[in-house]
Amino acid sequence: MNAAENINLIFHKNEPVFSRNDFIKKFEKQNIEVWLKREDLLHPEVSGNKFRKLKYNVLEAKKLQKSQILTFGGAFSNHIAATAAAGKLYGIPTIGVIRGEELGIDLQQTLQSNPTLKFSSDSGMKFHFVSRENYRRKNDPKFIESLHAEFGDFYLVPEGGTNQLAIAGCEEILSEEDKEFDIICVSAGTGGTASGLINASGQNQSVLVFSALKGDFLKDEISHFSSKKNWTLVSDDHFGGYAKINEELISFINEFKAECGIQLDPIYTGKMMFGIFEMIKKKRIPEKSRILAVHTGGLQGIAGMNRRLEKKKMSLIIE
Repeated sequence: MNAAENINLIFHKNEPVFSRNDFIKKFEKQNIEVWLKREDLLHPEVSGNKFRKLKYNVLEAKKLQKSQILTFGGAFSNHIAATAAAGKLYGIPTIGVIRGEELGIDLQQTLQSNPTLKFSSDSGMKFHFVSRENYRRKNDPKFIESLHAEFGDFYLVPEGGTNQLAIAGCEEILSEEDKEFDIICVSAGTGGTASGLINASGQNQSVLVFSALKGDFLKDEISHFSSKKNWTLVSDDHFGGYAKINEELISFINEFKAECGIQLDPIYTGKMMFGIFEMIKKKRIPEKSRILAVHTGGLQGIAGMNRRLEKKKMSLIIE
């Protein structure tokens, strides 16, 4: 058994990696089919694109005999939760450098009010809370050196998990049977998952990348990891920017779950599916297209989002 097979078995408790495609909807007027690739079902804790991104990074940490993994993220980061869970599953300690030094003043109070950090802590992750100014130095060699001085040797996984090993993992999302689809859709935050999908896409396929952030800087990030030109960045359905949400999106997510029986998250997949449906309605998708949208997981963040919505006296996302 090779290392890659071994980590699959550990992550899946002796079950092989799987990801099914669910039929979602047919838009009769344009004869367009929409399917959803259920990457959210890969693992209950290390699900979706985070499983794909962490797979080869954890193997590399093991290969290099690193005693711990250090990474970066915000207080409600899917990546932080997934890294903590992966570390627990694989038996390697994890350290999370968390944006917001105020969160460390009363850690117990923070854990009571933040389900993401509570889960990560319960999974064995140690936290290092830093100011937003220092957090922006996450790629600064001198800052990384100071972290080594404090925590010793570690394997570094970047914010969001995107690096060459993560791209390799994300290239495994598409299977042979997925070549029958005309368009592949994915949401993007750092561009890693999108890059892997673009690299793995077929010659006659196009990829729509739905940005969860304002701006088009993801074009440079994706171009860094992929030389293919068969993709388009869709940046007009971010609802105001990263982690921004309104009643229209909440209603869409809840209606989608009621109709399809599938939970979407408000940061990535909810915005992507909303964007796909809008593009079809506005006839921006060619007729007779078969669309495969990738569900990248991220459902753990709903609890934290609902707490924010409750404070704002807004509707809640139905879980």
